[in-house]
Order: sequence, then C-alpha cells, then structure tokens
Amino acid sequence: MRHITRDRLGQWNLTTLTDDAMLAVSELVTNAVKHGKGRPVELRVRLLDHELRIEVTDGTPTPARLRSAGPADENGRGLLLVAAVAKEWGVSTDGTMTWCSLTIPDEAS
Repeated sequence: MRHITRDRLGQWNLTTLTDDAMLAVSELVTNAVKHGKGRPVELRVRLLDHELRIEVTDGTPTPARLRSAGPADENGRGLLLVAAVAKEWGVSTDGTMTWCSLTIPDEAS
C-alpha cells in the first residue's frame, strides 16, 4: 500500500509529501491489520482542493483512538505519529474507517 501511495503521489507531482504520507499509510494500515480482526483492509488516497486525504477501512466498528505509550512500550504510538504529521485525523461515525489529511504545500499546488 505504501508503493501504491508513492506511485500516486508521483503522478500528482506531490513527492514533497512522500515521507509524511508513507508514515501515515504505514501506521493506519498497521492499525487496521492489527485490530481489524481479520477483515479486509482498504486504502483510499484522494487529492482534494488543498489536501491529500488518506483513508483506511478495516470493517470493524471499534474506532481507533490515541493511546498513551510509556518509554518502554513497543506499541501505542502510531496515531500520535499520524497526528504529528497530519493537518487533522479522525474516525468515521461507524468506526470502520480512520483517515488523515496532509496539507499540500503551496509550491506543489
């Protein structure tokens, strides 16, 4: 899914967003695989007016949530990382999809 996203960013001339988009896709997809209870995982990357929107659906109604991870914890930082690079992030009302938006730099639009 990272390769698909990287290719799409290249087609849209948005390679300046590659690092942040790769991080977001990695974390959101990992969460979906880990917590999706074996349901299929879907990725949708959309180019909107002034943002790149990344949506990951896992079909489970349990919404993703920020967690508090201690220094020795090996997990629990994924959404914190997404929140750090994204303009905003959220979960669909039915809990099945987690999304984030990345701001498109002015020089890229």
